[in-house]
Amino acid sequence: MNIRTDILLRVYLSFGAMVIFAVAVLYKMFSLQVVEGTHWQAMADSLSTRYQTIEATRGNIFSSDGSLLATSVPEYDVRMDMVAPGILEDDVFYAKVDSLAASLATFFKDKSVDQYRRLLRKARKDKNRYYLVKRNVSFQDMKVVRAFPIFNLGKYKGGLIAEQKNKRIMPFKTLAARTIGYKNENVQPVGLEGAYAEYMDGVSGSRLVQRIAGGSWMPINEDTEVSPTDGADIISTIDVNMQDVAQKALEKQLIASDADNGCVILMEVATGEVRAVANFTKVEEGVYKEKFNYAVAQSAEPGSTFKLASYMAAIEDGKIDTSDIVDTEDGTFTVYRKTIRDSHHGGYGKISVKRAFEVSSNTAITKLIYQNYKNNPAAFTSRLHKMHLNDKLGLQIPGEGDPLIKTPKSRSWSGLSLPQMAYGYELKVTPLQMLALYNAVANNGKMIAPLFVKEVRRLGNTVEKFEARVINEKVASDETLGKVRGMLEGVVEEGTAKVLKNSLFKMAGKTGTAQMADGAAGYKTNRRYQGSFAGYFPADNPKYSMIVVVQNPRKGGYYAISVAAPVFKEIAERVYAGDTQMYHDLNNLKFTSAYGTPQIKNGFLKDSQYVSNAFGLKANQLQSDTAKHFVAEEGIVEGKVPDLKGMGLKDAMFLLGNVGMKALVKGKGKVVRQSINPGEIASRGLPINIELE
Repeated sequence: MNIRTDILLRVYLSFGAMVIFAVAVLYKMFSLQVVEGTHWQAMADSLSTRYQTIEATRGNIFSSDGSLLATSVPEYDVRMDMVAPGILEDDVFYAKVDSLAASLATFFKDKSVDQYRRLLRKARKDKNRYYLVKRNVSFQDMKVVRAFPIFNLGKYKGGLIAEQKNKRIMPFKTLAARTIGYKNENVQPVGLEGAYAEYMDGVSGSRLVQRIAGGSWMPINEDTEVSPTDGADIISTIDVNMQDVAQKALEKQLIASDADNGCVILMEVATGEVRAVANFTKVEEGVYKEKFNYAVAQSAEPGSTFKLASYMAAIEDGKIDTSDIVDTEDGTFTVYRKTIRDSHHGGYGKISVKRAFEVSSNTAITKLIYQNYKNNPAAFTSRLHKMHLNDKLGLQIPGEGDPLIKTPKSRSWSGLSLPQMAYGYELKVTPLQMLALYNAVANNGKMIAPLFVKEVRRLGNTVEKFEARVINEKVASDETLGKVRGMLEGVVEEGTAKVLKNSLFKMAGKTGTAQMADGAAGYKTNRRYQGSFAGYFPADNPKYSMIVVVQNPRKGGYYAISVAAPVFKEIAERVYAGDTQMYHDLNNLKFTSAYGTPQIKNGFLKDSQYVSNAFGLKANQLQSDTAKHFVAEEGIVEGKVPDLKGMGLKDAMFLLGNVGMKALVKGKGKVVRQSINPGEIASRGLPINIELE
């Protein structure tokens, strides 16, 4: 073979290889596009699109009277697709971008018109398809934004992207904040929000989004692919008016006492429904906030409020009776070199068991319990356990503190444990657990678990109802219950809580003042005290039970009568005033006055008739100093000065306000003179002098 032939052979071989390679490439392209096209197209789509979770609207929490305690409201992140179909042409975008900038600057007031203009133009230049305009825009504001220039071109044409998210709000702000609670990711759930998350969360939806430049994900369609299912609503037992009263009364006392913290729980006796629960912690001088649920979670030595359990145990076991006499001697009682003292210096001498309870004698109860149970302390602790005082209540909200009622088998039991437990030391209960016992006494012995939620609803339909769970059908015999109820009433009538007495209704309860242990230092240094009062009202027909606890007060004394009883009194009286079911029948009330029937001031006819009918009086029986008893609504002429004579100030101011006149007031009582005669033209802002006598 010559050289030329060899060269030609090599060329042919190279060309053949190239042809084969080209055919292989074409075959691979065909295979990728046709044979495997569906597979690779799906993979490409999966890398550039995905389904994004759409959060469901969380259910609402309502109060017992239907007020909204917690709800979710929509908020939006406003974004803009700068190459949307409606503004694809530059002349369309730039013709309106200045107007859009002006609208945004005027409405949000966070940037100047020039700043918005520059930012929008830059985003357009960058062809940003997911430009963030504004975060956290409310639903109402979003309705305004949709009407702005460019955005008003339509759902997709104007480039407006409104990303909805749900914001949790509490319309009553801090009212029952700790009870309502919260549910956040990676945080221990708190209150009703946490406990009922399974009902309230709902089911999330999803929508298709696409990855765009910069790694952001933009919805392909604004409509959701799978709509979320909203959560169920919770109907709580909280009464907003009672809650407001409880919080204000407690906060006022904590500020006056300069205390570390405090709590209040108000519960309906028969149902166990918690109407109010307030917890405050001092955060700075004179400022208190809800930071911890002391009512539910804090187990501590209760002090003298626990004496109720001690007396119940001894009476039920037949060890003592209320008429028995106990010698308090000089106000001290020594056991194992531990001297227990009465707060009353010098003691009370020989007094009845009932009186000992009323004056809260420490020496009396320790003597009675120690002498009757020292040879068999397990009998005493067993009685306390039978009352379920060592058991959790099993609440509907998380975080309940553990109670501790020792027994002789406990590792920390000593010779002092029995007398110490008698008056509320060497044991622990939460305020709510202590209240459950007092509520049981008021409830004819039936101990029930407190309720915070009474119903779950979805779309107005009941999903589940909750009723009081009975913990103990009978904590003591009727005979024992009758005796301790008399003792609890005696505390208010003749004992340590006489400050609670009033002429409208009776209260019953027990004061408790306990020294608080200071960690490892115990009770020896930095003396700190806890004042509490637990009880119920009205005493003769109990409807509500309540406990108040105030810890470490620094001003105005530390005894329960000074720091806890005033809070109990204020709440009880205001709740009584607002609950007409506790009143005696109004028809049985008799009115007395010099005229035989009550006097009234002039007012609207229908209103006056309504009030008089409620009191069983006819309109013509009411007395008035003026010729006209009432002002009929049709007698008021719009734009004319009304006749104010004989009216009270509130009614007069109401009428003048309706016609826009400015009142200058002198005196008090009823209107006797007015500077502009009735029937004259009433000009808005025109001053009028009115005199009252």
